[in-house]
Amino acid sequence: MSSTDRQSSAVNPVVYVTRIQSFCSAHRLNSGSLDVQTNGQTYGKCNAVHGHNYKAEVTVRGAVDAITGFVVDIAILNDIIDETIMKTMDHKNIDEDVPYFRDNHIVSTAENIAVYIWKAIAERLPKSVSLDSIKLHETDKNVFVFRGEFV
Repeated sequence: MSSTDRQSSAVNPVVYVTRIQSFCSAHRLNSGSLDVQTNGQTYGKCNAVHGHNYKAEVTVRGAVDAITGFVVDIAILNDIIDETIMKTMDHKNIDEDVPYFRDNHIVSTAENIAVYIWKAIAERLPKSVSLDSIKLHETDKNVFVFRGEFV
């Protein structure tokens, strides 16, 4: 038996699939737990309302289906991303328009935005795949990765 035959008779390979989506949002870094002066010192110019052209990379992992050849139907993944990112945050003020941040008084840092995207996407994914990571590009120089780890 050749190595190719052995591979085809083994369990299905696991492949990582990444979908990239860009969105534009405004926010203000400001913590309700800090006074005005400390907020200004902590967040600097980001304590004022400003915006970013974000890019989110959503990576899922799963076994390649022997029949379809897919890990996940990209159309389904795209619909999930559209619901969780585009309809929720694109051309919105994150602090005022996204209930997760507004209602829970969560500072809309890129770190917290990545966590929000993770939570929103993970609960909607088909059971055949798992969320591997959210990579959020806030600027060309600032990139944040969340892999579902909590301490």
